[in-house]
Amino acid sequence: MTTAPLRKDAARNWGRIVAVARGLVDEGTPLQLNDVARRAQLGVGTVYRHFPTAEALLETVATPCLEELTAQGEQALAAEDPKDAFVGFLTRTVEAQVTDASLSMVTSAPADALPRTTELKQSLWSVGGRLLDRARDAGVVRADLTSGDLVPLMCGIAYAASVHSTDPAVRADTARRYLTALLEGLCGQRAPQDPHPAR
Repeated sequence: MTTAPLRKDAARNWGRIVAVARGLVDEGTPLQLNDVARRAQLGVGTVYRHFPTAEALLETVATPCLEELTAQGEQALAAEDPKDAFVGFLTRTVEAQVTDASLSMVTSAPADALPRTTELKQSLWSVGGRLLDRARDAGVVRADLTSGDLVPLMCGIAYAASVHSTDPAVRADTARRYLTALLEGLCGQRAPQDPHPAR
């Protein structure tokens, strides 16, 4: 991917490539650079000069979402209420997972094509961990919940919300309901056990 300032024609081509890739991702079509070049009406060499691999292009498509989530997480750290900040961050994260198809593919990839992607993912995991630490220290989430639990839990909700619908709005609404149900378990107090259960 080109990192130096682009000429106007190169910047225009870069934008067309990313826009076409965004559309393909939203359709659920795997990114292939030859296909992107054809749909963008550009030469294959032009596409490869900007994006040497399909992974680099996919990560570029996902970058705005990763940047937004990271920024929202940083803002949440400044919130007074640790529980509201934590719950708000998880809500925005799971909504993004079910409305932006590029996010889950990039965050679950075993390796990154672009240094910027690695930086953003690390920042996102870090801010999520710090929000959890604040909530745990305040006693508003379970003491045994760890930052390593967050990603699989959020991925599970996103998967469950996506199984029966292709409509992003429906998925987001379902994901919010599932997250609310999960948070009742994460944030609620355990009911005291009856020392004399009925026989």
